Amino acid sequence: MDQRVKPSPDAIRRAREDNPKMRERDLAAQLGISEAELVAAHCGVGVVRVEPRVDDLLTGLEAVGEVMALTRNESAVHEKIGVYDKVVTGNHNAMVLGENIDLRIFPKIWAHGFAVEKRDGGEIRRSLQFFDAAGEAVHKVHLRPASNLYAYQKLVANLESSNQEPTIAIASSEPEGGGERQGSVASIDDLRNRWSRLTDVHQFFGMLKTLKLSRREAVRMVGQDFAWLLDKGAVSAMFHHAAEGEMPIMCFVGNRGCIQIHSGPIKSVKPMGPWINVVDETFHLHLRTDHIHEVWAVRKPTKDGHVTSLEAYDANGGMIIQFFGKRHEGESEREDWRFLAENLPRIPSPTAA
Repeated sequence: MDQRVKPSPDAIRRAREDNPKMRERDLAAQLGISEAELVAAHCGVGVVRVEPRVDDLLTGLEAVGEVMALTRNESAVHEKIGVYDKVVTGNHNAMVLGENIDLRIFPKIWAHGFAVEKRDGGEIRRSLQFFDAAGEAVHKVHLRPASNLYAYQKLVANLESSNQEPTIAIASSEPEGGGERQGSVASIDDLRNRWSRLTDVHQFFGMLKTLKLSRREAVRMVGQDFAWLLDKGAVSAMFHHAAEGEMPIMCFVGNRGCIQIHSGPIKSVKPMGPWINVVDETFHLHLRTDHIHEVWAVRKPTKDGHVTSLEAYDANGGMIIQFFGKRHEGESEREDWRFLAENLPRIPSPTAA
């Protein structure tokens, strides 16, 4: 956000009318406001403010049926078509474990919510949009022709806020993806010892927290038997190899409030300028390859043998996107995925951060 005087809600709405084709995120940046402020300015004009009550949202979405779930960060947009089912609610962590829509949600990050209606010719496009305290999008749900409109309207009415003012208070933004931490005194020996004793990939975050390390600091420190640096084109190469071999992968894109996962093969990979796009029937991914600063292959021990991830980081050390070979708990890693990850082009590793 820059330091200009912020435009009034009327001025924001006029700018939207004058730039009907511009993406909300880009228009907000041009106006020097957050995307949430842009949406909030339309309260009463196609927008209803809703409470970001994640448990009520997830259980209510089950009845809405087929929708498109969207989670993004600055460099990647992850879209999945499916239904919200196998919902697990919780104040600290919530999950959707459906076949197509697979989410890990951190409700305390969700600060603002809106139900949005946009007219597109003779059609009305409806969505639920949620943002963090800084006004950055954490998750969006877009209705589709097969969605149950009555269930959606009932959900919006249930979540509707008593506050329908066209402005919101915005907190200062934090670096997306975590960035680099300060104050770690972890030694390489301590890191390697703890890393080698992992039995589950979900223990990795706890290890980083204990050692006060960011992910990128840890992969730079640990040594090439556990993590090695790849050429920046490795992600694009992986996409093409996986599509050609019909290899089922897991693709994670997240922000501070939500992580969205695709599990399965990919088919249609289409580069376009700096973007690489996956355009499949129920999965769309848009990745800014020019934002990729480093790509690492990372090996983590588990009780089922080690598993290998492909991790792309931005220039601030934040995670853009992460990949695994598709597997279930109790299964060993796919041999074709391991072979691919271990044979992508490597480059010499930088010195430890």
